[in-house]
Amino acid sequence: MNEITLPHRLAPGAIARPSRAEAEAAVRTLLLWAGDDPDREGLVDTPARVARAYEEFFAGYQTDPVELLARSFEETDGYDEMVVLRDIRMESHCEHHMVPIIGKCHIAYLPNGRVVGISKLARVMEIYAKRLQIQEKLTAQIANTIEAVLQPKGIAVVIEAAHQCMTTRGIHKPGVTMVTSRMLGEFRDNPATRREFLAMIQGGRGPVEG
Repeated sequence: MNEITLPHRLAPGAIARPSRAEAEAAVRTLLLWAGDDPDREGLVDTPARVARAYEEFFAGYQTDPVELLARSFEETDGYDEMVVLRDIRMESHCEHHMVPIIGKCHIAYLPNGRVVGISKLARVMEIYAKRLQIQEKLTAQIANTIEAVLQPKGIAVVIEAAHQCMTTRGIHKPGVTMVTSRMLGEFRDNPATRREFLAMIQGGRGPVEG
């Protein structure tokens, strides 16, 4: 397989990571800045807990999504219809305020002789979601990576999510959902294919604009 160069891939060792002790010290500083006492009983273990939580929240930096997708299958008996994963739970963090982005992701592709295990599609989404993000970039990264590796006839990604940087701070507008989409190949060029995909992910809900 030819090497695929994508602008959002991370070069190994590109950023020197601080030590665990340095990360915990940074959390302790933030607790002091917030006006609390990091040595009181309820907070004494908080720096360590936050460091462990960040390892989980941002685990996507440690995995290459291109390598994850590299193993695909040709034994499809000629299947060339749409493959759709709907309502994939998505949890990410806003790169501007480092607060949660919670929602769902829909992914579809039209095979071009090769398919991939469906869990791999969800994992690609998860890898990018577990990085500091904006939703527009996240949507494009998922679609661009699947397109580059599988080279399908078309790829579509739609994300619907609520941003806590808007609901719990700033203008405080709960109940607002942001919808983004990335359509490539047949999903961009063929309106009937795009409508079929959007109808499949609606599932009886209101329309999703693409």
